[in-house]
Parts: sequence; structure tokens; C-alpha cells
Amino acid sequence: MIEMTLSEVADAVNGRLVLGSAASAADGAETVVLGESQTDSREVRPGEIFFARRGEETDGHLFAARAVDAGAALVVAEHEVDDRVPQILVSETTEALGALATEVVRRVRDRGALTIVGITGSNGKTTTKNLVAAMAERLGPTVASAKSFNNEVGGPLTMLRVEHRTRTLVAEMGASAPGEIARLARMAPPHIGVVLSVGLAHAGEFGGIETTFRTKSEMVRDLPDDAVAVLNRDDPRVAQMADLTAARVLWFGVHPEAEVRASDIDSDAEGTRFTLHAGGHEARVRFRVLGEHHVMNALAAAAIGLELGLPIADVVEALEAATLAAPGRMQVLGGRDGITVVNDAYNASPDSMSAALRTLAQIRRPEGRSVAVLGAMSELGEYSIEEHIRVGLQAVRLRISELVVVGAEARHLHISAINEGSWDGESVFFETQDEAYAYLLRTLRPLDTVLVKSSNAAGLQGLGDRLGEAYA
Repeated sequence: MIEMTLSEVADAVNGRLVLGSAASAADGAETVVLGESQTDSREVRPGEIFFARRGEETDGHLFAARAVDAGAALVVAEHEVDDRVPQILVSETTEALGALATEVVRRVRDRGALTIVGITGSNGKTTTKNLVAAMAERLGPTVASAKSFNNEVGGPLTMLRVEHRTRTLVAEMGASAPGEIARLARMAPPHIGVVLSVGLAHAGEFGGIETTFRTKSEMVRDLPDDAVAVLNRDDPRVAQMADLTAARVLWFGVHPEAEVRASDIDSDAEGTRFTLHAGGHEARVRFRVLGEHHVMNALAAAAIGLELGLPIADVVEALEAATLAAPGRMQVLGGRDGITVVNDAYNASPDSMSAALRTLAQIRRPEGRSVAVLGAMSELGEYSIEEHIRVGLQAVRLRISELVVVGAEARHLHISAINEGSWDGESVFFETQDEAYAYLLRTLRPLDTVLVKSSNAAGLQGLGDRLGEAYA
């Protein structure tokens, strides 16, 4: 974070400064803080700011003393908690976190050297963010969202890492309800606003695809005319957003109208190769991130990289240097006896589940089987049964050799598959991961290709890791 005095922080968050018992008269309100901000006391390091936030399961105020013991220089809280360090008392801690992020970004942005990239979409945010961050690093110091820090807490924590020397801020901006992307975009107004896709991820929370569309379009609705909206030309709902923004539109996709597009796409177990077309240039790209669907993320990242000022050769080099979308996302493990395990269980939506199954069908060895180990897709609300049934039917139609369905919430997927009479494969169901793991150890054959896919809440990422270790 940039240097700010205690009084400046208090003003930014509209709070009341209470100097701790250790504060000297010589320092007081003019003491400077510049450490990162944390909402988890276990993450606090000396000199950092701890926001005592009330969460769904616990209350950060209960852990303020632990944060001070770890070296916190300042605590932002809703009531006094520990007088060993200065405290700033606010009416609501999460709002204060966002207010401080807004002020820090404003100060850095006003100096004119910071470019802000905001990325949203139903799928692909983290992969695209990682690719863009790698490109932006070539131009200067870059701050990017850690993990999937993209909500009302993770977003501000990322923004507060910005310093005066930061050249690019790459921020995921996610949402579980309307208005959240707009709120994040007000904290860090993007110069480049990106919408990757509009799908059924979180449809249960949003209340339907049209609400999802309106929520994702918050990324571009308030962009000024000197900003850039990077939009997926292949997604018809995203394409509609061109009419909702004053910003210049930069299209990406395989559509012939896309200014940054791909052709001659070819996928296998080693990744995907495609020809990148942009600005009158073309280049062959060997993209080692597994899954043809990740080409769209690569195109979005290429469009952003070019917009940031990178030459196409550097964009290609950055894409070819990437080997993993993110841990738990199309992560290739195993190898013993020719058994390949693809762990893609960090998250799942109907679109990403469909894409992962298509990838499995594409990359299976002719001599081996394709085995899909599938768990539940979360946050689908009223669409849950319908979408799990649809995934089961798709697995059959792609002629996946075997389905291993894990967990009661995914049972409809299993039932859908076994009810499809034209299928010559099979589907088995297990309540627990341990049962599925034991079954797979008994039945996997040399040269099999195994996909492990579920939402994070279903917890199959650990099963994928265990299989990868077993067949390392």
C-alpha cells in the first residue's frame, strides 16, 4: 500500500482514530502506515493493517488480539478491541475496506501512471487474469488478484496492494448478486473492461440468465468514452453489451469480425495450437494450457496485452510460456502406465463442465478409455437438476467410456447417463470420495485418460490430487 498517515486512513474510511497505549505524543495521528491489509488474522505480518470483519461464520473482532500479536500496526474495527495499537472505529468494516481501497487507487491513478484492467465473466476470469498479469509484468510492476480474490473483500484487498510505482492493476471482478461488479468498478475504475462470457454459473444466486447478463454488463455500462471494452464476439449475450457502453469496443473470438481472433485450432493432450490474428499480423501459437475452451481466454488476454502496448511477438511469447490455467484447473497429473489425470475440480458451471468433457473426448488415447469423475455443480438454484441431467446426456453423446459420479448432489447426472439406452459405456455412483478413489484404483487401466471435475464445494480437487499422486 502507499504511505498514509493514521489520520489520512481514518478520513478515507470515515472512522474515528483511537490511539493505542503504545502511541507516543510525537507520532500520534501522523504515524505512517504502508503495510498490506488483511482480514484473516493468520495472514497478518508486522506493519500490516487488520480489518476486523464480521463474516458469515465468525467475527474478526474475536481475533484482533492475535493480529496484534502477529505485528499488526493498525486495527480497523466496529468497536474497540485492543489498545496496544492504534484503532480506527467504523460503522461497518467491509465498507471501510472498500473505502480505503477506493482512496488508494484514486491517489495512484491521479498520478497518471496506473492502468486498470477489470475482468469479469461466468467462466475464465482467473485464467485470463493470470495470463494478463504475465503480460503486464513485461511492462512494469503489476498487481493482480491472488487466487480468486474477486468479491467485496478480495477485490479491495488486491487494490490495496497498489503502490505509486505500480504500472498495471489486473483485477478480477466477480459477483454473487447484482450491483457487486459495479461497486468494484467504482473502487477501481477500469481503463480496460473485459467481459468473457455470460453463462449459468451462479444462476441460482442471480435468479436467471437475464439477471446474470445485466450483472456482468455492469463492467462496461459506466466505462467512459476513452476506455476500452474488450468483449467476446462469439458469445451472443456479451456481444449485446456493445450497445450498452460508451467505450471503444475491441472484439475477440473466432468470429470473422473479431479484431483479435483465432483460426486453425487444434487440440490434444499437450495443449492447443492456433493461429492468432491481430492488427494485420498473424502468428502460430502453441498454447500449453489444456482445453480448447481456454483459447477464448488466451484471445482475451492477447487483446488486453496488445491494448497495453505489447508487440504481438511478446504476447505470443507470454501465451506460450503459460503451462497451467491455475492449480486445480485442467491440471495434468499422473503418467505412470500411460494414465493421465486431468484435475479440473477447482470449480464448475454447466459451460465449463461441457467444455471439460469435450476436452476429455478430444485428448483420450485411441488405445485407452476416457473416464470422467464428476461431482456436483453448485449455485445453480432451480436450474440444478436440469443442468446435471444435461451434463449426463452430453457425456453419453460424447461417448465417454465411463462416468464415476461422486456425491448425492450429483446423482441426477448419474441417473441421466444410465437412462440413455444408446450408450455402450457405463456410469457408477458413490456417496464418498474414498469409495470412488478405491474403485478407480481397482479399475483404471493403462493408457486411460481421467477427468476429475466438480465445483469447489463438492471437494473433488483433493480426489484429483490423490489420483495424480497414485499414478505419478
